[in-house]
Amino acid sequence: MTFPGEEEGRRPPARKPRWLLKPVPNPAGIRRIRGLLDELRLNTVCEDAGCPNRGQCWNDGTATFMILGSHCTRSCGFCKVLTGRPEALDPTEPLRVAQAVKRLGLQHAVITSVARDDLPDGGAEAFARTIEAIRALCPGTTIEVLIPDFKGSVEALARVMEAGPDVLNHNVETVPRLYRRVRPQAKFDRSLFILRKARELRPGVYTKSGLMVGLGEREEEVLEVMQALRGVECDFLTIGQYLQPSPDHLPVEEYITPAQFQRYRELGEALGFLYVASGPFVRSSFDAAAALRAAERLRLRQASGASGLPPASKGV
Repeated sequence: MTFPGEEEGRRPPARKPRWLLKPVPNPAGIRRIRGLLDELRLNTVCEDAGCPNRGQCWNDGTATFMILGSHCTRSCGFCKVLTGRPEALDPTEPLRVAQAVKRLGLQHAVITSVARDDLPDGGAEAFARTIEAIRALCPGTTIEVLIPDFKGSVEALARVMEAGPDVLNHNVETVPRLYRRVRPQAKFDRSLFILRKARELRPGVYTKSGLMVGLGEREEEVLEVMQALRGVECDFLTIGQYLQPSPDHLPVEEYITPAQFQRYRELGEALGFLYVASGPFVRSSFDAAAALRAAERLRLRQASGASGLPPASKGV
């Protein structure tokens, strides 16, 4: 079996560079969040996907909730989330997520899910009910949903948009050439369709997408993906380093330098994204509120007739 990049004679780098070293997090903050999650029987992508920012986020009192169970119906080559027969839906989960949001005092809540291709609506109703539950318990909290592609179902997407998220996030993850290995059950054009249709269904909602780099992509391919995302009026972009979660997953082909992440940020800004987060530890939901705050500041300036450049984007 070969992986992306091997056909070009490339091999995974031997060790992580210094810029990918992180300090050991304070265990007190982790214990607090872990206790809340256990009590409310909730999953997070922070833990299930092995996010390198978990310690920092949990110490800051934030987490990205993962609904619809812990088993995914897809088998992406980069993702640590378990693949297998999914659990039965729990009708109490939306309320439990809302209770966690309230107890943590989150000003911005991020909700994602496993892919549920076994469900007729792909889990759209659960997303909508979770948004509605958070709105009821935490009316001042802004809500971001990171959704699967729902197999391109407009009806499923419409149900989510009807619930009124503030940000609709759907990640393209990588460049089209690498989809067969990285996202074998997904389609790049279908992901673009979801982002375009979300804007059509609810024009006031911000749209967002993200990429992992270091899987063997070329800079010109990343630029083409950026252009395609701007072609469907995507507002926010995240770009981060892919890190192999286990020996059974795709290998890292390259550790992207901070300078290259800075270049990607500048390319994205030049294309007109309202916010670009580009850096080794950037993940789709990391510091997600920053993009929304920056876009809202720009919107207020534009409404008042003030001039100025788009808000500063970020590298992490």
